[in-house]
Amino acid sequence: MATVFSQYAWLVPAFPLAAFAVLTAMGRQQNRTGGWIATIASLASFVVALLILIERMSGNADDYNGSFDWLRVGGTQLTAGYEVTNLTSLMMAIVTFVSLLVNLYSIGYMKGDDRAAVFFAYVSLFVSSMLGLTLSDNLLIMYVCWELVGVCSFLLIGFWFQKPEARAAAKKAFIVTRIGDLGLLIAILLLFWYMPGHALDFSSLHNVFGTQSGLISTSLTTLIALLIFLGAAGKSGQFPLHVWLPDAMEGPTPISALIHAATMVAAGVFLVVRTFDIFAAAPAAMDTVAIVGAFTAIFAATIGLAQNDIKRVLAFSTVSQLGYMMLALGVGSTTAAMFHLFTHAFFKALLFLAAGSVIHAVHTQDIREMGGLGRRMKTTAWTFGIGALALSGIPPLSGFWSKDAILGAALDDRPWLFVVGAVAAFFTALYMARLFLLVFAGKPRGSAEAYAHAKESPAVMTVPLVVLAVLAVAAGFVMTPFQDWLGPWLSGGGEKEDANGVAIVVSIVVSLLGIGLGWLIYGGRGAVRPDVVSSRLPWLARLLERKYYVDELYDLLFVKSLGRLGQGLRFFDEVVVDGAVRLAGSAVSALGRANTRLQNGQVQTYGLVAIIAAVILVLAIAGRRFW
Repeated sequence: MATVFSQYAWLVPAFPLAAFAVLTAMGRQQNRTGGWIATIASLASFVVALLILIERMSGNADDYNGSFDWLRVGGTQLTAGYEVTNLTSLMMAIVTFVSLLVNLYSIGYMKGDDRAAVFFAYVSLFVSSMLGLTLSDNLLIMYVCWELVGVCSFLLIGFWFQKPEARAAAKKAFIVTRIGDLGLLIAILLLFWYMPGHALDFSSLHNVFGTQSGLISTSLTTLIALLIFLGAAGKSGQFPLHVWLPDAMEGPTPISALIHAATMVAAGVFLVVRTFDIFAAAPAAMDTVAIVGAFTAIFAATIGLAQNDIKRVLAFSTVSQLGYMMLALGVGSTTAAMFHLFTHAFFKALLFLAAGSVIHAVHTQDIREMGGLGRRMKTTAWTFGIGALALSGIPPLSGFWSKDAILGAALDDRPWLFVVGAVAAFFTALYMARLFLLVFAGKPRGSAEAYAHAKESPAVMTVPLVVLAVLAVAAGFVMTPFQDWLGPWLSGGGEKEDANGVAIVVSIVVSLLGIGLGWLIYGGRGAVRPDVVSSRLPWLARLLERKYYVDELYDLLFVKSLGRLGQGLRFFDEVVVDGAVRLAGSAVSALGRANTRLQNGQVQTYGLVAIIAAVILVLAIAGRRFW
């Protein structure tokens, strides 16, 4: 089927890029209108992306590729272009829709900030870079946009740079993700060297690794896949490169929603899906992805139980859910991974924006200083509750269907991975119950004045919450065991959701158990004391609260050791290198000063020097017989 709108896909990243250019040129003069400029650009991008998605859903539309010659290096021609497939059109729709709601929400959230125009300019560039990454038809262009996404995240996480914590978080995110990016760069270089014709486009990768396996050895394929996964782990916060993601909460809350829902962290999962043919040809790499994903899911979920910052709880939830997506990819289900990415974008954006509404009202992020806000902020409470239930996997909300798809795929492939995923789901339901009850239920525990002044956010902030809440309920129905539309559409008919009764029952039971236990502990009934664990096992509570001391370990092994190495190199540079230069300069200066003293115009001095020189010459000649 011929395409109509796909040929205009380049407009999708072009609109926010134009908004970035306008806002940058106008500067702070656009503080009042900057949010609307960015929102209108996002709306235009969403409309085009939605038209493309509808076109591709309405029939068997052909994949569309638009490219042009970019560079010629020797005899190799490098191209740049965009590719529209079912996968990229879905991802475009997710990114543009969430960014539209985040921009709209930010108009209210950033009101009064004297750098609001700068904020919206950064957001526009961020969205444009993510859309360029999504649409790119080859790994080289994807890598360029990949790095632009990293730069924008650095600017946005450190947006309130006057706070030392924000500056430190921005640097941490930039440095940690660079580790993964180096792996991706090496993988691209290896592919460029070994691919026939130095081709880096995704069609050629599919042909070489998917249909013509054997052209590149299994060991090299495994190495390339692991290096690509290293890049994905950096962006998507997989252990051990997860440490930057919770600290990214120092940025404005709308950015937390954008980063954690549909842009930066989703890029890693999207990268693995886009290059999945390479992973499928390397069983060892697939095992690595599955194991790392499963470990990350349960690791981050346990940490989330002991955090007291509302945004950090959600941040570790994001890390855990990204682990779920990687687990799905490791067991071979790209559809389940993308389905969870699709539903996660809505309920996680909802949770972060609702958390921002709470912070906007009470001016604190510590859940121990909240409580009873459900009576003051009904819309925020209801929408946050829907997002929490969706994340916990309660049917028929969207998170249940996508999490069940992952657990079912894990059970069919490796039952022990299913057990890990089920335990992580229990912890997820428990910490979300704790978060909701401590924030919205019970009595106020913080300042009476703060509670008295707490009120519902303006409509520009609550309308996006309501829209996302509706999608958090309904989005899961695109792929259920009874009506699976998404699976065959994404995979071209090759992958379909099969009902797994065991996975469905276990998923529901563990989620209800988690919520039930949370209600017993934090529901105010006194059935179970909140300090039941910390009082009996204080070391475990400290371990979880300190995030297993991973940051401290990294600080000891890398930060301090590299700091000492830097100090040593600085000492060597200043004392040895600069010392040698200074010594040479001082010696020449001293020689010059001595020569100046000799050339003073006094005949007596010249005569004395001549006599001394003659004596030295005679001694040198006469003394030769004794040598």
